[in-house]
Amino acid sequence: MNIVIDANIIFAALIKDSKTAEIILNKNITLYTPEFVLLEIEKHKKEILEKTSRSKEELEQILNILKYIIKIIPQTEIEQYLAQSRKITPDPNDIMYIALALKLKCAIWSNDKVLATQNQIKVHNTAEIIKLLE
Repeated sequence: MNIVIDANIIFAALIKDSKTAEIILNKNITLYTPEFVLLEIEKHKKEILEKTSRSKEELEQILNILKYIIKIIPQTEIEQYLAQSRKITPDPNDIMYIALALKLKCAIWSNDKVLATQNQIKVHNTAEIIKLLE
């Protein structure tokens, strides 16, 4: 299964060992994210460190593993979908996720209820992803 993963799901995996982290490691799912997510992670690294019991070194190791597992797609590869994405998304912060999902013709993994209100791209929350993988 191919799926676009949003930054908040990645943040959850960085903060603690959880079902989210377990899903990310699942071999039956291929994860994609827009490259801007790397900037988001860098911007919020201090906040992530405050919320986790992990050391800075552990966080870096996990982040490197996630960068290996999650396919990071450059903005240049989704630019042609941005105009359509702007029409679909209820939140301008989600434009890149919608654009990438349009390019890949797949769903998005996000717990964002606002993002899920649009009806063009399927948005699965973590509980739904767990059920899909069972």
